Amino acid sequence: MYRNLEDCLIDLEKQGHLVRIQEEVDPYLEMAAIHLKVYEAGGPALLFERVKGSKFRAVSNLFGTVERSKFIFRKTWNSVQSVMAVRNDPMKAIKQPFKNLGTGLAAIKALPLKKLGKLPVTAQEILISDLPLIHHWPNDGGAFVTLPQVYSEDPDKPGIMNSNVGMYRIQLSGNQYEMNKEIGLHYQIHRGIGIHQDKANKLGQPLKVSCFIGGPPAHTLAAVMPMPEGLTEMTVAGMLAGRSFRYNYVDGYCISSDADFVITGEIYPEETKPEGPFGDHLGYYSLVHPFPVMKVHKVYAKPNAIWPFTVVGRPPQEDTSFGELIHELTGDSIKYEIPGVKEVHAVDAAGVHPLLFAIGSERYTPYQKVKKPAELLTLANRILGTGQLSLAKYLFITAEENERIDSHHEVKFLKYILERVDLQRDIHFHTNTTIDTLDYSGTGLNSGSKVVIAAYGDKQRELCVEVPDHLRNIRGYEDVQLVMLGVVAMQGPKFSSYADAEEELRGLTKAINEKGPIPSCPMIILCDDSSFMSASISNFLWSTFTRSNPSHDIYGVNSSYANKHWGCDNMIIDARTKPHQAPPLVPDPTVEKNIERLFAKGASLSGIL
Repeated sequence: MYRNLEDCLIDLEKQGHLVRIQEEVDPYLEMAAIHLKVYEAGGPALLFERVKGSKFRAVSNLFGTVERSKFIFRKTWNSVQSVMAVRNDPMKAIKQPFKNLGTGLAAIKALPLKKLGKLPVTAQEILISDLPLIHHWPNDGGAFVTLPQVYSEDPDKPGIMNSNVGMYRIQLSGNQYEMNKEIGLHYQIHRGIGIHQDKANKLGQPLKVSCFIGGPPAHTLAAVMPMPEGLTEMTVAGMLAGRSFRYNYVDGYCISSDADFVITGEIYPEETKPEGPFGDHLGYYSLVHPFPVMKVHKVYAKPNAIWPFTVVGRPPQEDTSFGELIHELTGDSIKYEIPGVKEVHAVDAAGVHPLLFAIGSERYTPYQKVKKPAELLTLANRILGTGQLSLAKYLFITAEENERIDSHHEVKFLKYILERVDLQRDIHFHTNTTIDTLDYSGTGLNSGSKVVIAAYGDKQRELCVEVPDHLRNIRGYEDVQLVMLGVVAMQGPKFSSYADAEEELRGLTKAINEKGPIPSCPMIILCDDSSFMSASISNFLWSTFTRSNPSHDIYGVNSSYANKHWGCDNMIIDARTKPHQAPPLVPDPTVEKNIERLFAKGASLSGIL
């Protein structure tokens, strides 16, 4: 059990899980580029000992593999899982810790502990400009904090047990931020801190915020976990660390005793500044938008503090490990939140939020001759109204019948759906609604649509194992390739406008329809590059579901409306790049060349790749 971040790093180094980089490295693009290469190679955690322009060390790739992450939490993992298992009444395990020893020993560590006297992290007061100002991608608007624990309290009910800790990115420099006096916070209004800010705004007072960076790795993981009812991030941080979260208040701000750095400040009612761009986890830049500005009060650092960071981009990246850890810890939590749902899988390759695969129950129509989705549609609405699942655009949902299915086996799951879906009946749109702030496939910031594709019943078709002849030799649509069973990619003309796209698709669907039905190919993807689309399932999932807005980009062969319900014989998803979408993340070739020195023979990272 680690008291702090350095304890963890020493342990990882002893076990061969960490490498020290002794050469000086530039925080402008170089540190991020090194991290990306090492992560892709499945390499160790990286301790940057000489960060250009800063006296502080930095560490990345701490959670770069699930194996390493579970090693970090090996002493507390089982006990935390036990507490999560009693999530129907988690506070019972905390209030009566010895009634059930399996959960009690962990629960004792859950309650935060207020520490009197001087806190280690307040040993030195520094400036924002003293920090490792890490610039991750070439077009980023400045330096960002990517592994923060952003702490706020409910203005109506202050105190640590009514707090929220979230991992909301922080912009430290660039744009219109006044260095050392202002920083930018990026979060959505439905998040815990957004609710706190809304309450503070109504009271006409600023919201006090503390940004903890570093500390025991348990604190970082707790900041990204969805909390069961009755537990806070502080209690879960204590259980994961095997040691209570230690804190006190300085100048009215909560301070984590074990953090490496703390930034305190206030968010004033409705005061914003432009934040971004930022290379984000969908694999594109999130663009410049107004977000809350935080007026910096003080910045603290403990002696020998270490700055943790990660780099996000097209998945998989280090945050993929977070998702897998959380899934293992929370287990079957979705069953308790939504009775009837067996599992929900947010597909990492598609950027997590755009695409969900789900398995539910189907008990509403046991005596009907024709099996069809019924209960599944009710469950779909619950899923799309639950927490971060509400950010999804595509939900594919089915129910088990005579064979075991697993939503995490993505190809097999999608094949199961495509074999059974009735495209005239089973496509259900939600138009003019909300999507993820980071998703630029929609009609505006947070604006887009959703579609539920529900399939249940007997197998309706055999899926094509090669490109159907009907889809070949259509003028303007070339290089047609099989992506997977039942899914074909067609390369089309460059997208110019939705008006042109509708005209183009009318011609395409007419040309396909005139050749006759193709029941074996329920899904056709219109794309910029069919060779890229079909090269891997990862490419297919990423390109298709991050580059399309269901209401605008789904078309159909032999499509029609019946009582306002839309259906078709073959679904076409227009996944071409649109002019309004954000640019993809592309590394800087000069930086890629420069960092080769770190991997050369005799250098710190020799033999890693």
